[in-house]
Amino acid sequence: MSPSPNTPARDRLRIAIQKSGRLADPARALLTSCGLSWRESRDRLFCYGESLPVDLLLVRDDDIPGLIAEGVCDLGIVGRNVLLEQGYDRAAGGSALAFREWRALGFGGCRLALAVPDGWDWQGPEQLAGKRIATSYPASLTRWLAEQGIDAKVVLLSGSVEIAPRLGQADAICDLVSSGATLAANQLKPVTTLMESEAVLAGPAEALDATRGELAEMLLRRLDGALRIRHSKLLLFQAPRRVLPDLLPLLPDAETPTVMRLDDGDDLALQALCHGAVTWQRLEELKRAGARGLMVLPVEGMLA
Repeated sequence: MSPSPNTPARDRLRIAIQKSGRLADPARALLTSCGLSWRESRDRLFCYGESLPVDLLLVRDDDIPGLIAEGVCDLGIVGRNVLLEQGYDRAAGGSALAFREWRALGFGGCRLALAVPDGWDWQGPEQLAGKRIATSYPASLTRWLAEQGIDAKVVLLSGSVEIAPRLGQADAICDLVSSGATLAANQLKPVTTLMESEAVLAGPAEALDATRGELAEMLLRRLDGALRIRHSKLLLFQAPRRVLPDLLPLLPDAETPTVMRLDDGDDLALQALCHGAVTWQRLEELKRAGARGLMVLPVEGMLA
């Protein structure tokens, strides 16, 4: 029987991720690529780690920083925008830093941006003085306004921020932007980026205890490997030794290739781990430079 998520388990690592939302599936897929597997509880809120003593809590993303601060979970996968917003809010209230970003995870990218009506002739942040700015990120916006030395009114809205200027609730907005299509549909244009955001692995500001600290270090090693090979391919080919100086510049994103001499003369066998796209055009360039027998293989695991 799976333990209750409210029961402390100090010998197991506990990670909080979104139950649903745009970060939920990529977060779970990334952890699975690190060799983790779970048995899910009936209420689908707690997943008991089977391959390793690493459990999952499935929660709202807004709850994740607080759960880390309270010690309910050890780590969490959450948007940087959520993590920083709650960190700024706690700092404004005089609370000590309780959580921090441990790793950027490379998915869920967006930005927290200031947007104004299309009709504005934007000259710079000073135009916001005395204006009303609607946002769901009051702490981040307040901090940015203070850094700019601007006195503006922050209007807190929990949803439908983009429509606030049309309803007369605000003069401008500060909200998350991905493609910008929602802004355009509401006759708004982004003018300043306050924060670049993506999914991050968050953890406590202080070190974990020995047992969970070792599990966290192991997880970080696996995450680093999984992230490094996400778009990586192993390139294998043969070539005469004399063309090696022409081939290596065609592999700028590759780690130092492994070079082996073949038995039948001056030919070499090479393998290179490439961290960028290995396109047909790239293969053709290598062939023209003297490579032959080119083969591209997927990389399923890597541990530095």
